[in-house]
Amino acid sequence: MRVYFCGSIRGGRQDVEVYQRIVKKLQTYGEVLTEHVGRAELSEKGEDAALDGDKAIHDRDMEWLASSDVIVAEVTQPSLGVGYELGRAVAMNKRILCLFRPSSGRVLSAMIRGADCGAESSLFKVLDYTEEEVDGILGKYFGELAKN
Repeated sequence: MRVYFCGSIRGGRQDVEVYQRIVKKLQTYGEVLTEHVGRAELSEKGEDAALDGDKAIHDRDMEWLASSDVIVAEVTQPSLGVGYELGRAVAMNKRILCLFRPSSGRVLSAMIRGADCGAESSLFKVLDYTEEEVDGILGKYFGELAKN
């Protein structure tokens, strides 16, 4: 299974330790195409110095997104990039799991929370979680995917 993980980079790296934990767990289910999002050495400036700029990052990430089987997004830290990736994934009819930590004190965008219609068969899911629950939530989600 090819997993595309979304997390804030230029929008803020406050949750990088959470991303690391999620990426590590996701690697037990398949290939994580965007494991670099969980790397602590990746700053808010992103990785554009290592590539040929923003266009190359965009094009590479859109190729990865198109080739992925499932998208998992940590959406607690607001990020324009993550919102863009999610919108593109919806347009591609991808299976999407968004994870949000209410303990952050933030309120999740209605455009994200409202995309989850609440049906079990929905391609777009939003789940609230605590850091202690994330492994179990991912286990349940990927277990259900494996049945289908």
